[in-house]
Amino acid sequence: MLTFYIGGLTIKLVHLIYVSMFAAIMGVLGLLPPIPLGFSPVPITLQTLGVMLAGSILGARLGPKYAALSQVLFLLIVATGMPLLSGGRGGIGVFLTPSAGFLISWIASAYVIGYLCQRLKTVVVWKMLLINLVGGVFVVYLIGVPVQAMMMEIPVTQAAIYSLSFLPGDVLKVVGASFIAVKLYHAAPFMKEARA
Repeated sequence: MLTFYIGGLTIKLVHLIYVSMFAAIMGVLGLLPPIPLGFSPVPITLQTLGVMLAGSILGARLGPKYAALSQVLFLLIVATGMPLLSGGRGGIGVFLTPSAGFLISWIASAYVIGYLCQRLKTVVVWKMLLINLVGGVFVVYLIGVPVQAMMMEIPVTQAAIYSLSFLPGDVLKVVGASFIAVKLYHAAPFMKEARA
């Protein structure tokens, strides 16, 4: 088995392929056009669905550090200028906008979801819904809203109120990611092998 050493982390080639695959999924989801909101510079995108899937699938299979690593890889690719964020955005400048906290939160979100998924004794929809709600919505808002408030120079409460408009879409993404993860877990033997 081919092994790489990256920053003190030992990664098998097959694991690196999985990490790259989820970074690619994030890029594909970024090709879908964003839904702009007139009152907020942060658009609605499907990329948080990709974060939830990385945590739910990659995190459950290999562990939370690999789920987080897929998001680090994706954000590094974006920082180099690849226009993979929704709306064709890319470059280091995207980390200086009100969306920056939400982008950075993807790393923590994927890690938390992966951490919680890996500890499941039984994989059922209601548990996945709860995990994706905590990791995919709460963690993202916990990091993203204060950064948005700071960048926009508004109170955190006002930024939180702006973010409420994202909640219905985020709940739909939680449902989608949860059902996909549960179906994949029960249909794909490689998911069960890693957990055994």
